Amino acid sequence: MCGIAGLFHCPTPKPVDPARIERMCDAMEHRGPDGAGVWTAPGVGLGHRRLSIIDLAGSPQPMHSADGRAAIVFNGEIYNYRELRAELQAGGAQFRTDGDTEVILAAWQRWGADCLPRLHGMFAFALYDLERRELLLARDRFGVKPLFMAPLSDGSLAFASELKGLLAHPLLRREADPLAVEDYLTWGYVPDHRSMLKGVEKLPAGHYRLLRHGAPPPAPVQWWDISFAERRKGSTADHSAELLHLMREAVSSRMVADVPLGAFLSGGVDSSSVVALMAEASREPVRTCSIGFDVAGVDESSYARQIADRFHTQHHARMVDPDDFGAIDTLAAMFDEPFADASALPTWRVCQLARETVTVALSGDGADEALAGYRRQIFHAREEQARSVLPAVLRGPVFGALGSLWPKADWAPRPLRAKTTFLSLAGDGNEGYARALAILPPELRQSLYSPDFLRLRGDYRAEQPLVELMRNAPARDGLDRAQYADLKFWLPGDILTKVDRTSMAVSLEAREPLLDHRLVEFAAQLPRGERIRGTQGKWLLKKTMERYLPVDILYRPKQGFVTPLAEWFRGPLAGQARAIASSASLARTGWLDSARISALAEAHIAGRSDHGRLLWQLTMLDRALSRLEIGG
Repeated sequence: MCGIAGLFHCPTPKPVDPARIERMCDAMEHRGPDGAGVWTAPGVGLGHRRLSIIDLAGSPQPMHSADGRAAIVFNGEIYNYRELRAELQAGGAQFRTDGDTEVILAAWQRWGADCLPRLHGMFAFALYDLERRELLLARDRFGVKPLFMAPLSDGSLAFASELKGLLAHPLLRREADPLAVEDYLTWGYVPDHRSMLKGVEKLPAGHYRLLRHGAPPPAPVQWWDISFAERRKGSTADHSAELLHLMREAVSSRMVADVPLGAFLSGGVDSSSVVALMAEASREPVRTCSIGFDVAGVDESSYARQIADRFHTQHHARMVDPDDFGAIDTLAAMFDEPFADASALPTWRVCQLARETVTVALSGDGADEALAGYRRQIFHAREEQARSVLPAVLRGPVFGALGSLWPKADWAPRPLRAKTTFLSLAGDGNEGYARALAILPPELRQSLYSPDFLRLRGDYRAEQPLVELMRNAPARDGLDRAQYADLKFWLPGDILTKVDRTSMAVSLEAREPLLDHRLVEFAAQLPRGERIRGTQGKWLLKKTMERYLPVDILYRPKQGFVTPLAEWFRGPLAGQARAIASSASLARTGWLDSARISALAEAHIAGRSDHGRLLWQLTMLDRALSRLEIGG
């Protein structure tokens, strides 16, 4: 796992200053504390920070091919590199190292951009072919590894693993994109189709760009997509056996490392499944770590301990409490852009804990998206059934009226909080799912914005790209489209961003075996009844893991990695809740209505409503604006 950066002159191959590449890399030293390197040629420069995982001494970067005709900087892991290496050697390729980086170089020289589907793993890399005078920028299927890009005023294209790498270049323009604020307040993160800074782009997951000197930069090309358009035939027993085989293969392939390795263990189905299969494959006790909370209602540490005892792991645990709020500036610095998934705080803490004993940690991320484990997916499937019975001419007026009249009862039991459901049923399924996924609904966002910001936003609404993505999905029903949206939109923008930045901040490599693309492609073809059954999501996974895990782990209500924001902002952080309305950074932008924010904060503190997530969003927006040094 590493950090990469570079410059490429598209129009004319001008000289590249190595010192600029070095500064860009040094801004990401946390991603690679074990080594650094810079290489330049006319019109191109590549830089690298290395965290050594495989072939510790033999794979420095930037790396050149054996014939000297190509150079690469690479962030990630290729899990099938040994098989690819043997295939390439059979065709005459020669290797000087034992790692996976040189395999990518040889694969490019054999197959060109068609090498990408052959790579099984997580990656973002920049490969320059000196003979063809081409630069290939590529990102893995799901977007596990990030890649930011920006055109500069001197005609070059800058790229880096994190935004802070681009920020280290003096020619990067720092102007906020107001549409990113609309996106952020809707989702709690800035999705991959946008950046907080105008002109900065993120290479989409499963895409590449092939740049040439003397030609304008081309649009990204999609080299992989997930399809829900087919259904597998066969018995549930056959599907269960295949799922277990794929999971075992995914876990064992990600246990290859020349450094200490362990796992995150929350006590939920996914991380417990990974630990169970690691224990099955390992001769030594698995190292596990977990985080707990000082609020009993969201603390899962007892379940993690239960799994640790069951598989005799070397288990380490730690608590998170409101005092950790003091580290919020450090947390904000990890993401550069505003990022409001509150589970980033405990994720960072569990990464810190893991790094005390290991350099690589396996996680359970990806199963909810691939196998339908989120409540919202189950609710959406039911809503789609209701939509199929009631015609749109009735649904719109009836449920729209109910939704507008029904109170927003945050304090009520879940079955009585029907406002969102009614409003969702009033529209089509794609719009309904966008509403379910959003943190702030359109009505609340509208009330927060100043008149000036409303003019800047214009007709754009953050839900539009997600709705369009779902409408064009290779899918057969509403559940398929919801999972497709989660895999393509939510997963890279939120979950994988969170894990990448918090793990890399402490120089830890996180691996996601349940995001093995072969496993996800298999899951996308499962019959609906093997994904959700009754109120149970991930049904086939749970059924398959009954031989390993106890019933109370498999079938208890899904908790998630939840931070008790509501309680904290009513208690020890109430002062912070009140202060956000008068934030100097937010006030400078002129985007938001401070009186409205103050009223919402007071309502939250008094317990009349729950605005904990909004207050956290605004706090993280404030910190990000301060760091980026931008106004409106």
